[in-house]
Amino acid sequence: MIRKIAAVFVGSLLLGLGVNGFLVPYHLLDGGVIGLGLIIHYFYGWPTGLSMIILSLPLYILAWFFERRYFYYSLHGLIISSFCIDLFSFINGQILIGILPSTIIGGVLVGVGIGLMLRYETSTGGTDLLAQILTKFTSVNIGIIIFMIDGLVILSGLQVVGLEKFFYSLLTILCVGLMTSLTVTGRLETHE
Repeated sequence: MIRKIAAVFVGSLLLGLGVNGFLVPYHLLDGGVIGLGLIIHYFYGWPTGLSMIILSLPLYILAWFFERRYFYYSLHGLIISSFCIDLFSFINGQILIGILPSTIIGGVLVGVGIGLMLRYETSTGGTDLLAQILTKFTSVNIGIIIFMIDGLVILSGLQVVGLEKFFYSLLTILCVGLMTSLTVTGRLETHE
């Protein structure tokens, strides 16, 4: 239980740092509810974390009826990560290292944060929660569903961020996916 709590807090801190320190200064996107929260942030100026919570409400209602285990396992992850994303909004623009390094570092930090939470059976909820529910009703692999949802999110942000940042955002979701996979499988740890 202590490890799960630590994973949620450390993962959420990494998300807050990755999003605000590296993605937001260059108007880059991530996939899923984080990406939708960023689109709303760029377009309307609303806090990203608060937008994530509002956008996740229908998904949590679905989870309540179809898979309560997912509801319970991801609710605290959503709340704490959304809080950390908004808490760290003050670092926007403080780390300016160029768009390509920010794309990669932001993707790595977000991916490790998400992977750490998933490794301890919690998550930020959002579209990952939707994908988990959809796999109960289809034979499509959860990874494919998440990739399709992330692709649609990035595509929906094309008008907001423009073509150049759209391609950088694609690189971001590739880094997020890779680091999430490596973190979940434990390949980032040193083995004695």
